[in-house]
Amino acid sequence: MENKKYVYLFSEGNASMKNLLGGKGANLAEMTTLGIPVPQGFTVTTEACNKYYEDGQLIASEIVSEIHSKMADLEKITGKKFGSLENPLLVSVRSGARASMPGMMDTILNLGLNDETVEVMAKLTNNPRFAYDSYRRFIQMFADVVMGVEKRNFENIMDNMKEAKGVKFDTELDANDLKKLVVQFKEFYKEDKGAEFPSDPTSQLIESITAVFRSWDNPRANVYRRLNDIPGSWGTAVSVQEMVFGNKGDTSGTGVAFSRNPSTGEKGIYAEYLMNAQGEDVVAGIRTPQDISQLHKDMPKVYSEFMAIVNTLETHYKDMQDMEFTIEDGKLYFLQTRNGKRTAQAALKIAVELVEDGMLTKEQAMMKVDPKQLDTLLHPNFDIEELKNSKVIAKGLPASPGAACGKVCFTAEDAKARHEAGEKVVLVRLETSPEDIEGMIASEGILTVRGGMTSHAAVVARGMGTCCVAGCGDIKVNEKEKNFKIGEITYNEGDFISMDGSTGNVYAGLIKTVEPEISGYFETFMGWADEIRSLKVRTNADTPKDTAQAVKYGAEGIGLCRTEHMFFDADRIMGIREMIVAKDEAKRRVALEKLLPMQREDFIGIYEELAQRPATIRFLDPPLHEFLPHDDQDIKELAIDMGITFEELKATVESLHEFNPMMGHRGCRLAVSYPEIAEMQTRAVIEAAIDVKTRKGYNIVPEIMIPLIGEVKELKYVKDIVVRIADQIIAEKGSDLKYMVGTMIEIPRAALTADEVAKEAEFFSFGTNDLTQMTFGFSRDDAATFLKDYYEKKVYEFDPFQKLDQVGVGKLIKMAVELGRKTRPNIKLGICGEHGGDPSSVEFCHNVGLDYVSCSPFRVPVARLAAAQAEVNNPRKK
Repeated sequence: MENKKYVYLFSEGNASMKNLLGGKGANLAEMTTLGIPVPQGFTVTTEACNKYYEDGQLIASEIVSEIHSKMADLEKITGKKFGSLENPLLVSVRSGARASMPGMMDTILNLGLNDETVEVMAKLTNNPRFAYDSYRRFIQMFADVVMGVEKRNFENIMDNMKEAKGVKFDTELDANDLKKLVVQFKEFYKEDKGAEFPSDPTSQLIESITAVFRSWDNPRANVYRRLNDIPGSWGTAVSVQEMVFGNKGDTSGTGVAFSRNPSTGEKGIYAEYLMNAQGEDVVAGIRTPQDISQLHKDMPKVYSEFMAIVNTLETHYKDMQDMEFTIEDGKLYFLQTRNGKRTAQAALKIAVELVEDGMLTKEQAMMKVDPKQLDTLLHPNFDIEELKNSKVIAKGLPASPGAACGKVCFTAEDAKARHEAGEKVVLVRLETSPEDIEGMIASEGILTVRGGMTSHAAVVARGMGTCCVAGCGDIKVNEKEKNFKIGEITYNEGDFISMDGSTGNVYAGLIKTVEPEISGYFETFMGWADEIRSLKVRTNADTPKDTAQAVKYGAEGIGLCRTEHMFFDADRIMGIREMIVAKDEAKRRVALEKLLPMQREDFIGIYEELAQRPATIRFLDPPLHEFLPHDDQDIKELAIDMGITFEELKATVESLHEFNPMMGHRGCRLAVSYPEIAEMQTRAVIEAAIDVKTRKGYNIVPEIMIPLIGEVKELKYVKDIVVRIADQIIAEKGSDLKYMVGTMIEIPRAALTADEVAKEAEFFSFGTNDLTQMTFGFSRDDAATFLKDYYEKKVYEFDPFQKLDQVGVGKLIKMAVELGRKTRPNIKLGICGEHGGDPSSVEFCHNVGLDYVSCSPFRVPVARLAAAQAEVNNPRKK
């Protein structure tokens, strides 16, 4: 049996091997076959990463042997030798998962340097400054990434040297300064680790590959994966590549390029570079880079070659590319390419234009936009009139569009804590680093002093759809004092600021926001999505206003109208409270009579907004205690309002107390105990439908949903009430109205007995919030306190309330679909839990054959696109 192969030269791979070689490795291999100047190397596969974890975080000896063998091949390709004292080969070690995770995992550059090889490099290049600059970078990166020595310690040593010399930039330190810095770095390393800095290139290499594998499981990578639905089982590949140097002097440099503007989607190269620098200098944002147009003036030949390669790559990949490049002594190299992170506006514009240019089909274009990104298009922007009267206090680069207002925070920890306390925050940093990911997620916006449009802050913010202003040199941040200054004015932690990621403007205080306009590329693209998808998309809405919003965003009906939400308004809650405290059926009916016209008016408003789109109306679901106060003072006040004694009301409140309300007297159980509630709600639904049908001529077919059934007899009992009242009203009004009665499948027993339930139910709607709670045996509210421990300990990879658990809960849904259809082949099937707006859950619903998903109004476009993508991936027979 042939041994498994774990390491591939770039020349042995191609783009189709992405799952094995990771995105970076597969693209390096593809660029090699395209004849693009790529420094050569090899990729250690994602399977090697998974084996590393299976083997207890050790790289197996056979994989180490393969790495050495490929290193020998690389020595032949380059004509250099690893660790040689004549012509040493230096390499970079970079991570590369199959999904792009910018800045989340670790990189080591200049590997292979030690006290001897650095001298050889200095002589060979006749440039000791370059050699020692590369060496100090290697010590810092290796110590930080591989050995866990805090990077900030080395930066402090360097800052002290710059201060002593009276210079501002690293580039102003000469060869002797850098030699001293290397000595100081190594001394600090020895002090911190109690051992000399490792000098053997071979062990440096294996240690570095190990560190990259280890970084797949670091906290920031785990947070990013959870946010972007990237399974831990994918692992990361590691690419080992010959170093080319952008820090050799004035004819060397490094940069990052996008083949289109990642903020707006405009055609045209969008790139920045720094001369005499290495890759991390550009993305770290320590120096503010130059626009690529400057390269045209400085190096016209290199610029022409650069432009040609960028165009080749975009045409080849049929998508906007994000590329890293290095110029070494006037020679151009491309270090990587990937499909670029972009804002939602840019993603839509690029996708539509690529179809119009004939590069993509509509189906291919669907796959170029992340559904979750659409969410950012639907959120407010600043009110233009208010902006006219608002003073710009600072201006940076418009790195990621949108409007953000919040309290200033200076650390990721503070941002996260304030966010969890319900505050809106803006994270202000000198520059962000991957460690800041949780604070960035918690923030409305990100403001950095340093960094360009391709800095870490900009790229990550664009991917998350978060507003970002970068490179805002007008502000002087004092992280110790937790404040920043603009001129003479100081802004402290907790002060409000507003910022516009589309202009780069920063304002003091809070600015009013307005709803966005939806048109142009969005409408074109979503029109294509609607042509392609077979899964319908409805909304969860309880008011005419929410219904109108959802229809505007493309909803094809209501999948869940929670009727209890109609009772919480101040002018209505008294009616429901009167019903709850009523001592007998007669008094309950009096109270319900007061609620009937309110409920009917709501349904009339909803049906008018839907204009004959379908609506599923769920009958009263929560336990009754939710409508009553629990504080003694509030009970006293309510007792006076209701004309009863405090003691009487207190006794009612206490009698309704349940040990586990989630599994208590709620849902259909209320209608079994108090059938008059179901009678009133049926009357409201049917009378409203007849009214709108008569006045507007709409063909309305009400869908009445009985919640929380676990036994078919429960459903039949309540359904019989609905049918009796509905038929009576229809006959009285002389109407030909048709209606349906169905149920919510949210108790595992209902799913397991769905063939029986379908004898009575004309439709099922899967209430995945409760079905998830009941299946896992924990409540959504309580789970938040311990789920973080589950993520940390790898018990769960994601929150089952955000993303449907397809293994357990999904199995129940699949079973219920099959059993329900066996009994009633034309049964209508949908989902109305929060999962209805989650792309991976939408794909699951498409694959199991549901008719529709339902989600909140703002997530309707997300679900429409996710449904189109599901159709492209797994076409249904039309």
